[in-house]
Amino acid sequence: MTIKTATRATTAFALATGLAFAATADEAADLVVNGEIEMVTRTAAPEHTENLDEIISGWVFRSDETQTLQMDDFDNPGMIFVDQGMDQWNEVAGTAGNSCATCHEDVEESMAGVRAVYPKWNEEAGEVRTLAMQINDCRENQMGAEKYGYTSGQMANMEALISVQSRGLPVNVAIDGPVQATWEAGKELYYTRTGQLELSCANCHEDNYGNMIRADHLSQGQINGFPVYRLKNAKLNTAHARFKGCVRDTRAETYKPGSAEFVALELYVASRGNGLSVEAPSVRN
Repeated sequence: MTIKTATRATTAFALATGLAFAATADEAADLVVNGEIEMVTRTAAPEHTENLDEIISGWVFRSDETQTLQMDDFDNPGMIFVDQGMDQWNEVAGTAGNSCATCHEDVEESMAGVRAVYPKWNEEAGEVRTLAMQINDCRENQMGAEKYGYTSGQMANMEALISVQSRGLPVNVAIDGPVQATWEAGKELYYTRTGQLELSCANCHEDNYGNMIRADHLSQGQINGFPVYRLKNAKLNTAHARFKGCVRDTRAETYKPGSAEFVALELYVASRGNGLSVEAPSVRN
């Protein structure tokens, strides 16, 4: 079987065995966390998003049991790592004798709304920065501490802690001005077929979302819920770790987390979710 034949067979299998996800197009998903934080899980697609009229959170595609876990912080296993992130926030580290709290004080106040706008342009550095890049910049230059590994547990903890402060707020990632070139690069990567299976991000998350593949429903690949607690590996997973896994699944040589390619891809994918609520830490299969 040739590679192209295998690709067609894979896509045909996904379509032939696809099962519509539980919520139909005219139903409104109802995600309310702790009985008070209302989440937008379905909304009109941003104008810059091609081929989609509606954007849908990955929460909608999960089983009732998995959805329920995210609706209460006492049940959400990802909140354990938020607590660990809080310990890291207050921990003095590095040669400067600072902690995150030294500069930013109360995390609930200083980090409110931050997650919703990342990745974003950093004028001083002259580059697009992800939240992980900014965290490591603070550690290195404000604390004199070692950087966290880009997809390490410590980084995931800190991203989760910061993200919690924006839960329920709409994702609002800028795509114009100085970030436009990076956004365009991310868009090109999103639609480029790679690997022996010749698949792009769009082939799964745009063409086949809602269909069943590998015993699970494909989502639109929105990242408003990252970092994500996955039942599959019982830990928090960062966006770049998931990107790496997706590229690997196409049987291609993957990019490095934190690379220019993945930074661009994160910017583009994040912008596709503009209008959905920040959910992190979310729960997925």
